[in-house]
Amino acid sequence: MSENGETIRPDFAKGGGLVTTIAQDAQTGEVLMLAYMNEESYDETLATGRAVYFSRSRQKLWRKGEESGNVQLVKEVFIDCDRDAVLLKVEQIGGSACHEGYPSCFFRKVTSDGHFEIVGKRVFDPKEVYGKK
Repeated sequence: MSENGETIRPDFAKGGGLVTTIAQDAQTGEVLMLAYMNEESYDETLATGRAVYFSRSRQKLWRKGEESGNVQLVKEVFIDCDRDAVLLKVEQIGGSACHEGYPSCFFRKVTSDGHFEIVGKRVFDPKEVYGKK
């Protein structure tokens, strides 16, 4: 990728080696999830066309779908104006981006009284897929 002949990359130094990354359904525009990328996961994503993130809790690369089979095929990659966030437009394979079994991680809607309601429909049982939860 280049702009005026220069290579465009996220500025990983701003976030201590990580950039915030949004995965969005390429067809519907629905926001599927928020994750983080480091340089290695970003480079692997570009090289393979499959979403790879960096798991902060496990401190290692997280190849989306490696356990669940719910992979994300990357259709387009965008970098924001400050170069500290990435937007991936993806084709979500398997119907779920969320480890809790919902199509989107944003399945809880906050109500006017501060509570929440589930607005998504679970497409798989996480206990069956991950053996936990």
